[in-house]
Amino acid sequence: MNNLWDLYLQQFKTTFASMVQYRASLVIWMISHVLEPLVYLIVWSTVSLTGGGSVGDYTTRQFAGYFLVLMLVNHVTYTWIMYEFEYRVREGMFSVALLKPVHPIHSDIADNISSKLITLPMMIVVAVGLGFMFHPVIAPPVWALASAIPALVLAFMVRFLLEWTLAQSAFWTTRVGAINQIYFVLVLFLSGQIAPLTLFPKFVQIIAGVLPFRWMIGFPVELLLGRLSPEQAWAGIGAQLVWLLVGYALFRIVWRAGVRIYSAVGA
Repeated sequence: MNNLWDLYLQQFKTTFASMVQYRASLVIWMISHVLEPLVYLIVWSTVSLTGGGSVGDYTTRQFAGYFLVLMLVNHVTYTWIMYEFEYRVREGMFSVALLKPVHPIHSDIADNISSKLITLPMMIVVAVGLGFMFHPVIAPPVWALASAIPALVLAFMVRFLLEWTLAQSAFWTTRVGAINQIYFVLVLFLSGQIAPLTLFPKFVQIIAGVLPFRWMIGFPVELLLGRLSPEQAWAGIGAQLVWLLVGYALFRIVWRAGVRIYSAVGA
């Protein structure tokens, strides 16, 4: 445990130094995280205004609240391992990771968490600034705010495990761009990123409730907006725990199979 703590601490220092060194890249990365929900916010706000001030059970200001909270939740849960894993395998960099005394996933967890700790304050400042522009309605009860903390932690863990597992498809095929795109399209529509899930047809909502995507993003957003009852919140956290166990089991199975056939293409 002491070794893991040292690893996480050192990774935080490394990530911080990297972000200070590449400030322009950091700004570009943050802009990309702000632009997508901002575009959806503007689109749905316009649709709402032209439709009499609301669409479904969302008013114009509630749309603003939804997408501003979504921007922060997506930032907290987002991972980039699916973009990097293919490169590591293809260039032989994964061989070095396998020689280390700890599992490679720990380095990615440490890097991900440390980068969020550094950039989250800036994202909050951006969200507050946009709040003054769009006047969002965000009024969650105290119990929902308290429940959102474990919900966000579980959402990150579920998303990280599932995406790390899917990234391991690079063990079998060194070009995984098509697999990534299919996955991200599913996330876009079934997690609530493109629009609140309550605006979708009922069968889409059912599919979203069965698959893990809603529990990675949409559920924490709805909880932070105060749109769920305590019973729905407990059911959502239960669904997250189920998918966490499923994600961990898949991760272990795929890892064991993938390492056996791994070959360093670029080595």
